[in-house]
Amino acid sequence: MGNLVAIVGRPNVGKSTLFNRLTESRKAIVQETSGVTRDRHYGKSQWNGKEFSVVDTGGFVQGSDDVFEDEIRKQVLIAIEEANLIVFVVDVESGITDLDLAVADVLRRTKKPVMTVSNKVDNFEREQDSFEFYGFGLGEVYSISAISGSGTGDFLDALIKELPEEVEVDEMEGLPRIAIVGKPNVGKSSLTNALLGNDRNIVTDISGTTRDSIDTRFNAYGFDMVLVDTAGIRKKGKVHEDIEFYSVMRSIKTIENSDVCLFMLDAEEGLQSQDMNIFSVIEKNRKGLVILVNKWDKIEDKETNSMKEYEEMILAKLAPFTDVPILFISALTKQRIHKSLEVAMEVHKNRTQKIPTSKLNEIMLEIIANYPPPANKGKFIKIKFVTQLPNYAPAFAFFCNLPQYIRDPYKRYLENQMREKFNFTGVPIRLFFRKK
Repeated sequence: MGNLVAIVGRPNVGKSTLFNRLTESRKAIVQETSGVTRDRHYGKSQWNGKEFSVVDTGGFVQGSDDVFEDEIRKQVLIAIEEANLIVFVVDVESGITDLDLAVADVLRRTKKPVMTVSNKVDNFEREQDSFEFYGFGLGEVYSISAISGSGTGDFLDALIKELPEEVEVDEMEGLPRIAIVGKPNVGKSSLTNALLGNDRNIVTDISGTTRDSIDTRFNAYGFDMVLVDTAGIRKKGKVHEDIEFYSVMRSIKTIENSDVCLFMLDAEEGLQSQDMNIFSVIEKNRKGLVILVNKWDKIEDKETNSMKEYEEMILAKLAPFTDVPILFISALTKQRIHKSLEVAMEVHKNRTQKIPTSKLNEIMLEIIANYPPPANKGKFIKIKFVTQLPNYAPAFAFFCNLPQYIRDPYKRYLENQMREKFNFTGVPIRLFFRKK
């Protein structure tokens, strides 16, 4: 179970700059695959070998400058409820404002660890000015400059110490973990109920595996798997379900804690920004993906809205990751719901396959020989050897003489070739180019 860190604070204190610094720092360690990161609110971060997820709550407030106090308070409450640690960012230039006091007021009541960060401290004088933030009564204040990065190392060292020890999920004897995700009211609970039916004897509720999700063992119709955090069990009265931020925060842990996500869309609404945020969490965590377009029965009768057109519309939005199964279902009429589990199991098989090195080289080196990487600055690039890395999600290393000269279009070409020769449908894969 990964740790989730939420960055809170009023607008314009530098939350997103800090977020970018925390999540980009990873680029130095890990070469990310090509493809644009669509959202700027959720990312993975790594420090001293510890990995955690980061959410910038500010990215979700609409019309940021005139945000009302209760809107921010609402966000802070959600952050407290869902995250393992809260980073409270304040701005040394403007000192303490009423909004800061309101946020601090909410944070003082939580039992979760809170770290106060005084941002924009880029000289000694401002370091002195940061002392006033001790007045919040939230313990240590960390002075940093998110833009230049000064002070962030010490802050991260402290943050790692504050994170709760990761609770290892009891893997239930290594069964595939399938999560049903999607924004509120898309039909997640109807699907869960349709799958589990009233036939409760095929279901064993396993409580206490993780504090945050209810895992249900599903053993019937020839399937044996775990459904993760199925029906959003913890409905909290405090928070309105309608905020985009809430559904993304709710989804993060469910997704991180699963192998394959059944990602539900509402046929009448298509893919909206909220769906894209959830999709990006699945993609960044490199989980298996099956898209379920729910309530298809409502559309079918209307006009000749063909599945093909609808599929193309979805894939255009997901590009470049388009090797994804899409099923049209109805949780109410139970149309194709077992098919969705079948496909989820296929994706799980694709995601866990290990390709023998000899086979990889035999196939890929021939493809590369037929269409080698274009020469760069008059230098010829030779790829000599390919191997699968021992990761939990498929990743491959291509060893070559000049890895830095291989461009994105060629990486995409190789990825497409691999998808054609080996079955990676529904699975994000990563290619690394390393010096032999």
